[in-house]
Amino acid sequence: MKIERFDSNGRFHTAIKYNGVLYLSGAVGPNGSTVKEQAQETLDNLDALLKKYGSDKRHILSACVYLKDIASFNEFNSVWDAWVESGCEPTRTCVEAKLASPAMLVEVTLTAALCE
Repeated sequence: MKIERFDSNGRFHTAIKYNGVLYLSGAVGPNGSTVKEQAQETLDNLDALLKKYGSDKRHILSACVYLKDIASFNEFNSVWDAWVESGCEPTRTCVEAKLASPAMLVEVTLTAALCE
């Protein structure tokens, strides 16, 4: 089976398609100053990437959420719960992590089935 790789920066690809599955690199919302703002921007970015590469929110299989401070868990979830498709919630992991920049509060990685 063919592996398709998209949008490389020399270190990683933004997306990879393989065997009917879409793998997305971590997405961030760098313009927000709060967890809610960054979460919304991040999820909007992921929504656009899902569509660009042939999937959508109803096809998300799993999500990994990285929060700079786990105390913002409920704040993040208030945005996530409004964004995710009811009845199509993916498996999900949410952890506290040191992110690549001090200004980053949220990063999310998704794996999704491709739309048929």
